[in-house]
Amino acid sequence: MNENYAFVIMIKEKWWQEFLRLHHEGKQIQSYVQGGWAPPKKASLIIFYVTKPVAKISGYAEFVERKVGLAEEMWKEHGIESVLSSAKQYFDFVSGKQRVSFIRFKNLQEAANPVVLNNVLSLLGAKRLSRKGFYINKETADKLIALMT
Repeated sequence: MNENYAFVIMIKEKWWQEFLRLHHEGKQIQSYVQGGWAPPKKASLIIFYVTKPVAKISGYAEFVERKVGLAEEMWKEHGIESVLSSAKQYFDFVSGKQRVSFIRFKNLQEAANPVVLNNVLSLLGAKRLSRKGFYINKETADKLIALMT
């Protein structure tokens, strides 16, 4: 589990801001919605990379689980956990996808010092980040969290 300790998710700024708002309102468990069989399958942490124009690691949360199912069933079971405020917004978002993944997490933490893209790339020894997200080991996750605090 050490190699797949944390998963870095790419997220748009508007969704990140909504997750923060819901967290401040006291929502304990939240879900990030993606079409199909989205990763991660197993991890301990979710690390949120807010895409351009922000281009920063902006926070993290404890990974609860990934649930995959039919779009309608998943909305009924976990829709309240998402940042999608209505069934219409949800079904527009998943537009025609039969299977939907809900990446469930808790204890969202906002970074006091978000980590800029160049520092993330340097830490990872990479030239660019995978748009679909990627796993990192515990040591790398701990370094990222230390940079955020």
